[in-house]
Amino acid sequence: MQSIESIMTTSPVIPVIRIDNLDHAVPLAKALVKGGLKVLEVTLRTEWGLAAIADIKEHVPEATVGAGTVIDAQNYANAVAAGAEFVVSPGCTAALAQAAQQYDVPMLPGIATPSEAMTLLEFGLQHLKFFPAQAAGGIPMLKSIAGPLPQLKFCPTGGVNPDNAADFLALENVLCVGGTWMLDQALIEAGDWSSIEARAKQAAAL
Repeated sequence: MQSIESIMTTSPVIPVIRIDNLDHAVPLAKALVKGGLKVLEVTLRTEWGLAAIADIKEHVPEATVGAGTVIDAQNYANAVAAGAEFVVSPGCTAALAQAAQQYDVPMLPGIATPSEAMTLLEFGLQHLKFFPAQAAGGIPMLKSIAGPLPQLKFCPTGGVNPDNAADFLALENVLCVGGTWMLDQALIEAGDWSSIEARAKQAAAL
């Protein structure tokens, strides 16, 4: 099982994928991987999330696929059972942090404040999702956190786009960013996987 740091340093951008049609999961994952984005976060926001993780795990072995929007222990168990190689949460509770200790599958828990980060440090969690990144202070907030909490490493997600992603990635405490800009819904609905691949290539080059 990969460490969360290894996963976060595989590609500069982690696509945050919402699956509304299970038939799209595998070709979408293949296009993203061909474009250089090998770490994929499939959110559990739709009924197809877990099935999509299982399909990608089976048919796109070169991808590292994780589950997003994991908000409780049952979500965590379901994600692991589906084959997720990591899990991502928008925030984190003590119960969720405790659940994470039961599995080899690592968690990238979300925080928005220094106090939340310090709480997770008590559980030994130093690799965090900064969410919602722009709304919670963006680059200035991450720079401020780096002073008193230099051991923390982040994946900012929420409001990250092609115009600001490189600025986030330039920060010493940022290992990668999460985003959706390469996942154009019209292209996905049309099955235009070559255009998705091209967008992934641009993101991977950041």
